[in-house]
Amino acid sequence: MQVPLRAPGVRRVAQLTAVACLVTCLAAPASAHPREDRPDAGRDGGRAAGHALGRDLGREVLAAGDGWAAAAGGTTGGAAADPAHVLTVRSRAELVRALDGGSATPKIIKVVGTIDANTDDEGRRLSCADYTTGGYDLDAYVRAYDPRTWGAARPAGPQEEARKASAARQAERVVLPVGPNTTIVGVGSDALLRGASLQVRSADNVIIRNLELRDTYDCFPAWQPNSGGLGDWKSDYDAIWLRDATHVWVDHVTLSDKGRPDAAEPTHFGRNLLRHDGLLDITNGSDLVTVSWSRFADHDKAMLIGNGDGVLTDRGKLRVTLHHNEFRGIVQRAPRVRFGQVHVYNNRYVVPEDAHDYRYSLGISTESAVVAENNAFTTPNHVEVADLVKSWNGSALTQRGNVFNGFPVDLLAIYNSYNSGSERDLTADTGWTPTLHGPVDDAPRADREVARHAGAGRVR
Repeated sequence: MQVPLRAPGVRRVAQLTAVACLVTCLAAPASAHPREDRPDAGRDGGRAAGHALGRDLGREVLAAGDGWAAAAGGTTGGAAADPAHVLTVRSRAELVRALDGGSATPKIIKVVGTIDANTDDEGRRLSCADYTTGGYDLDAYVRAYDPRTWGAARPAGPQEEARKASAARQAERVVLPVGPNTTIVGVGSDALLRGASLQVRSADNVIIRNLELRDTYDCFPAWQPNSGGLGDWKSDYDAIWLRDATHVWVDHVTLSDKGRPDAAEPTHFGRNLLRHDGLLDITNGSDLVTVSWSRFADHDKAMLIGNGDGVLTDRGKLRVTLHHNEFRGIVQRAPRVRFGQVHVYNNRYVVPEDAHDYRYSLGISTESAVVAENNAFTTPNHVEVADLVKSWNGSALTQRGNVFNGFPVDLLAIYNSYNSGSERDLTADTGWTPTLHGPVDDAPRADREVARHAGAGRVR
């Protein structure tokens, strides 16, 4: 049964206020606008995303009915911001000031060009060596915690303490808190945050649009001896992390490890030294989220919805809509879901020909209720239909209209046919029917449209 929605509240008032403000601003003479409210034309002479159409993306709000984030009053972000809180930023220092420590003041932040989170207050580029303290050294760390001598205990002692202290110094630079009633929007077609981790924590009403986030790189990953049975490296810093966040719209965003793939990192203890965590994780009771027309590329773990089987407070939350997104070169978690009612429709999945580490796309976990419809999967010959879905203690998957390499496919029937018995078969009844969505195209049409229009710089 679908969980009831909250009644509309002050957000609807804010939306109406935003519309009134937009009308007033459009009627005012150009000279009335403060300098920070005039977006840069970008390198393409003004024909960049949104501006070629005469639109102000910063004032736009989520359309009615566009996924879960449209429920209970909708998502307006910073659309009600006054002119003093419409800010154009070109550096990390300016971005930090604009974010205002995650304050609830309505704000529109327009990102111009490239902003590198790994810079000091004067804009000087910082490397991992600049964060290193306490005598931390990767080679010494590996020698100290080699499982053959250290065993299966968690790392402890001087090198682990030095790693933590060094990681804390990097976190001060790259973790950027996003508060309630905020819109962050890229100006033009080349707005880029490099190395940043946007964290929406205990915040309501946030919009992130037309922005590329690249290479959220952890200089100091930790060794976890018992992870996955054989141990694994754990990195911090999702490119975007929603924690106890509500009413969030992520649209036309591109997220990747471009330029520094984990595959190029060394292997220690038989495991790849992971430097990147998730691209977009939605955890800790987050709710009412829409992710649309975005591109997730060249990464291991793309999207986690729900972070633990035992987090029972997530029941009734983690309601997420994913539509018209591209997942290209993603190894796993596209998405992996616990507890949430998640509508996955009209998405494009592409596994490259040379990808030999692909694991799965749809992860069905504890009490999840995923409805997957009219998605298009394109894979090389060594990836089978049975590889697309993986279950960990999941119970149900509703699916329809999906295609695999151009042919209709029943993901549920094939999963159950090939299930080895390590997990129970999935049923078709997830107990709810999505009602908050736009037109659902057939999968081939969606495949073409997403290929052309998903990602930063492609807002129509």
